[in-house]
Amino acid sequence: MSQSIRTPTTLPVDEELLAAARELKIDISEAVEDGIAKAVKAERERLWRIENAEAIAASNAYVEKNGLPLAKYRQF
Repeated sequence: MSQSIRTPTTLPVDEELLAAARELKIDISEAVEDGIAKAVKAERERLWRIENAEAIAASNAYVEKNGLPLAKYRQF
């Protein structure tokens, strides 16, 4: 993670899950931050796919109809 400003926060967490994490000596703050970062990335990707669905469909339709533009230069 980057060295950005950290904000103390209180979050409800399942007791058994928290106990297991502590028993395994998992850095709770790091795990939470990593989980939030992954959720943010996944949501941004999902929104990008929705926002660009028309262009993606048009590109796929072109390739389906015409093939890949530089296919004759592929070496595999």
